[in-house]
Amino acid sequence: MEIFRFEHPEYLYGLILLPLLFIALLLLQKAEKKRWILLGELQFVNRLMPKLSYKQKNRKRILLLMALAMMILALANPQVGSKLQKVKRQGNDLIIALDISNSMMAEDLSPNRLSASKMAISRLIDQLSGDRLGMVVFAGNAYTQLPITSDYAAAKMFLSSVNTEYISTQGTSISSAVEQAKNTFEADKENGNTASRNQILVIITDGEDHEEQVIESVSEARQKGILVYTIGMGTYNGAPVPEYRNGIKTGYKTDAEGHTVVSRYNEGLLEQIAKAGGGKYYSAANNPGALRDILKELNQLEKSEFETQVFRDYESRFQIFAIVAILLLAIEALWSERKIKFSLHKLMNSNPKL
Repeated sequence: MEIFRFEHPEYLYGLILLPLLFIALLLLQKAEKKRWILLGELQFVNRLMPKLSYKQKNRKRILLLMALAMMILALANPQVGSKLQKVKRQGNDLIIALDISNSMMAEDLSPNRLSASKMAISRLIDQLSGDRLGMVVFAGNAYTQLPITSDYAAAKMFLSSVNTEYISTQGTSISSAVEQAKNTFEADKENGNTASRNQILVIITDGEDHEEQVIESVSEARQKGILVYTIGMGTYNGAPVPEYRNGIKTGYKTDAEGHTVVSRYNEGLLEQIAKAGGGKYYSAANNPGALRDILKELNQLEKSEFETQVFRDYESRFQIFAIVAILLLAIEALWSERKIKFSLHKLMNSNPKL
């Protein structure tokens, strides 16, 4: 088993600048052509420089941008987990059930409910110490995104990839999330993790659930020893639900009569769920640090010692990208800006031996 990560992922933001840089270079080329035109007719200028090729110049630029991309990846230092080690820890088992329905794209929390949730979970992972973490994502149904683990790097990697397209069945079925979390806890026990630990489920959602069996599901989870907390994502006034096509916002969701649909989180339901689950309800709008407060409360619970496997050693792979970058720079330096013409007839005539 291996896991991949970047030691310095902040450098990856530099990749966003490369397309902008390419566009800037094209604009400079266009401006250069205009300057030549000012000297005279373009055909006359082409006669003065018959071997100049803008296509060749563009190929050199592409090579340069590819080299820069490799440099950025090298700076981020890709690493592969190479050694698993058993360690003893004390902590709780925590599953976060994250709502990824379309309504979580509403922008009453900045930048939207889903992104705000992911940032809060990422900060929570940074504060975990000894606890094991699993993740369930849900919309119209639910599935386990991450089995319960002590590897926080893996948790962050899986979290970063979560989006609303993970589940095609839309809606908000909190009961499905609760059932999936129970199954995940059970699967962990079946895998040999039988130590007695507190089992906590944190449901992060806007609460737009119209199913009647959710309280029953939560009550059954509580009977199995699972504490259930809820965090409401959204505001009292709510916000329209954006619609996207190919990653571009095209408008807002409307009902059958053409009215804009406004998504408001269901605070009453989330309070009922938390009460039935023996936990507490928090509002993200009123308390941005809700997950942090839950963690403080959980740290006060008695923790059990358990043995787990975590990656201790990581091997860096930046050398591969650095070598590729150097090769691309060498090719770019040797690549001519002049037109390349190859004629087999001329080659044969120039060499009588052929």
